[in-house]
Amino acid sequence: MVTETVRIVNQMGFHMRPAGMFAREMQKFQSSLTILCNGKSIDGKSVMQIMAGCMKQGAELVLRCDGPDEREMLETAAGLIRGGLGEE
Repeated sequence: MVTETVRIVNQMGFHMRPAGMFAREMQKFQSSLTILCNGKSIDGKSVMQIMAGCMKQGAELVLRCDGPDEREMLETAAGLIRGGLGEE
């Protein structure tokens, strides 16, 4: 298992479009991804759980990946979030 802490930088946070894009990218990996935020444990491959997490700009997320490709998954997930989830 590997973990990393990141902060949401995009202005709108994890709304519908970035949540869908993020979940689709995470589904390409065999490993599991749990996002810990505000006392919630969120499945990083579930669009509905990501949106229900109400993660806004500035929120601190702990990304926890576990599985055969966990390091690559963690790098991708952290990079997407740090890069603004495809938004400016």
